[in-house]
Amino acid sequence: MKALLSIDYTEDFVATDGALTTGEAGQGIEEALVEITRNFIENGEFVAFAIDAHDPNDQYHPENKLFPPHNVIGTDGRHLYGKLAPLYDANRDKETVYWFDKRHYSAFSGTDLDIRLRERGITEVHITGVCTDICVLHTAVDAYNLGYQIVIHEKAVQSFDAQGHEWALRHFKNTLGAVIV
Repeated sequence: MKALLSIDYTEDFVATDGALTTGEAGQGIEEALVEITRNFIENGEFVAFAIDAHDPNDQYHPENKLFPPHNVIGTDGRHLYGKLAPLYDANRDKETVYWFDKRHYSAFSGTDLDIRLRERGITEVHITGVCTDICVLHTAVDAYNLGYQIVIHEKAVQSFDAQGHEWALRHFKNTLGAVIV
């Protein structure tokens, strides 16, 4: 069984005026990302939206020292970007569609994602979203360490760092044994 992990495709990470935006690079994957998500939902497969949720006043969170405030709880920056938002809204009540907040780069760190995947018998995770070399990468590494087969949708991941993006794609394939489609 397989599931789709949709990582951080939000206003702050994708919109032109987003707080930590991938800009045109992130916007360029919208159609592919939405189509993949739609297919998973229509096929009744589990789709997990893993979305950063930050408190800029959290003095213990290391990202607050590394990056400007982004995906701040209670702001529009946490809303899904573009056509993904209405797709999620139209399907949010399905038991196969799951939104959860994450505090760290990895969708597995400090969340119940592994439990939800295992209780459904999922062994293969497909990953889309941003940033390829940060949150997508850390999610893929944790998925690997937990024994999941990994599929990265190359036309549906992106970063604000082109070199980091290319490095991460090679790393997924050569170090994690991921299938790149």
